[in-house]
Amino acid sequence: MAKLVTGAPRSVTVLGATGSVGRSTADLLASEPGRFRVEALTAATNADSLVEMARRLTPRFVAIANEAHYKAVKTALAGMDIEVAAGPDAVLEAARRDADLVIAAIVGAAGLPPTLEAVRRGATVALANKEALVCTGPLMAAEVAKSGATLLPIDSEHNAVFQVFDFERPETIDKIILTASGGPFREADRKTMARATPSDACNHPVWSMGAKISVDSATMMNKGLEVIEAHYLFPLAEERPGDRIEVLVHPQSVVHSMVSYRDGSFLAQLGTPDMKIPIAYALAWPDRMDAQAERLDLVRIGSLHFEAPNPEKFPAIGLARAALREGGSAPAVLNAANEVAVARFLEGGLGFLDIASVVEETLQQVNGGAVTSVEEVIQTDLSARRMAESIVRRMA
Repeated sequence: MAKLVTGAPRSVTVLGATGSVGRSTADLLASEPGRFRVEALTAATNADSLVEMARRLTPRFVAIANEAHYKAVKTALAGMDIEVAAGPDAVLEAARRDADLVIAAIVGAAGLPPTLEAVRRGATVALANKEALVCTGPLMAAEVAKSGATLLPIDSEHNAVFQVFDFERPETIDKIILTASGGPFREADRKTMARATPSDACNHPVWSMGAKISVDSATMMNKGLEVIEAHYLFPLAEERPGDRIEVLVHPQSVVHSMVSYRDGSFLAQLGTPDMKIPIAYALAWPDRMDAQAERLDLVRIGSLHFEAPNPEKFPAIGLARAALREGGSAPAVLNAANEVAVARFLEGGLGFLDIASVVEETLQQVNGGAVTSVEEVIQTDLSARRMAESIVRRMA
């Protein structure tokens, strides 16, 4: 595994700079200006936030994916020594630029091509985009092996595992344990869950997140996707994909994940539930920096609770495991169907418990093939979305 050179200011590119991960990254970059130099920033459509961030961080290159916003961004940054470009190719150019570290935080399938571009040039890539590994796991793994790139996970669970995983001696590891808060319906019965509104599902007891991620936490699909990610991030000798990756519900969200070793030792990473901690770890790796996060007070917390997830209430984890075992583009089908179902639920056109039903039927109807190119993944994604939309319309 490559290690970034310390000493000189570290150059950083942020793909998806105006999202929640991007904004937290910007705060950390600004907190230690002499330690970092910003190479490039990208955004999809949020021109105002991109301009504000560019003025604050003075990158060398800025890309707005929606070309309709090019003139506004160009005009707003006139007089500054910042190159401005627009369109999907401009985002790819940002990923190709020579930055030491690339924060891959573009949400959805749009993040796949630029993330792969950064990997192909052998960059150290901090992944905050689930789709990159969920949808293109075999392809991403092959590209990493070919280029010598390093993947640093930003998801709190995978970042926790990364910190305590012995990459030099993976044969000493028994299993990975991913923790889950359990979401807002941990203690609810299925009748209550069937009546759940988008507001109910987004009322997360611990984390402050966007609507889609909050619903994924409520269904526990986020844990299913994380099982798939962990399979590709961490070298475990498994008879079946995912069979040594466990999920435990931990409502305090203090233990972010654990690694169990063959000698009976459990190593865990603990911290307050603040995304700035894993982002700071990625920015400074292999060193550390102040994450500007509240310090953990174990005395105040008092006790830690763990329980197994209920597979009847939360079938999404099982669906994700099934997609991982099937392999090929099945995880991409799972992800696309889930995105469609969650979007319709948030619009009021689908019941909460129907989200998993839409995903399950889509997996049955769409045949996934091998993952050999981003283009194939995108076509599978589109086919799965069309099927999921059809299923939703039938349920309405």
